[in-house]
Amino acid sequence: MTTEAIRIMLVDDHPLVRDGLRARLESVPNFSVVAEAGGADEALHQAGAGDVDLVLMDINMRGTNGIEATARLCAAYPKIAVLILSMHDKLEYVTQAMQAGARGYVLKDAPGKDIVLAIETVMSGGIYYSAALAKQLAHPMVQDNQLTVREQEVLQHIANGQSNKQIARELDLSVRTVETHRLNIKRKLNIEGQAELIKFAVQHASFQMGR
Repeated sequence: MTTEAIRIMLVDDHPLVRDGLRARLESVPNFSVVAEAGGADEALHQAGAGDVDLVLMDINMRGTNGIEATARLCAAYPKIAVLILSMHDKLEYVTQAMQAGARGYVLKDAPGKDIVLAIETVMSGGIYYSAALAKQLAHPMVQDNQLTVREQEVLQHIANGQSNKQIARELDLSVRTVETHRLNIKRKLNIEGQAELIKFAVQHASFQMGR
């Protein structure tokens, strides 16, 4: 982990929730809450106006919800990591968050130390889910007789929310080869759309789990 302060923006339409989060996070030596927002438009403005490393994003907000806000923010500022903090524990929300570009998903009723670990994990390049979600996600990978080892590697990277270019760079492959692996995975598993492929990957791959 870097010793430089992690600059955090809180996005939640409840000021009291933001106050509690700020107090908890600023008690951590290398965390600094540098911005707050009560909605998507304000969050985008704040992200563009200052140096932010990570956004802690709620889902249920007035106006644009946190999933859409995450997609907009990740598209506009791809270097900023987004971590979802939500009361919703359904896998469909996790899948939607991953598709939108989130790097992790923490439940609001998780212990405070989980949020700290989640931020550290995400800022180290990992993916983090609360323990309750990790139990749902911790299904075994597809059997070897269905997917090759390389295809399983690609599936894991898809679950991590990476693009074809990012996967190609990580695995030292061409983008076209990664695209071929995607097609083969979908054919073998009888999956049609990209959204369905991402959902399958999220539900079957292994992640950094909450403890």
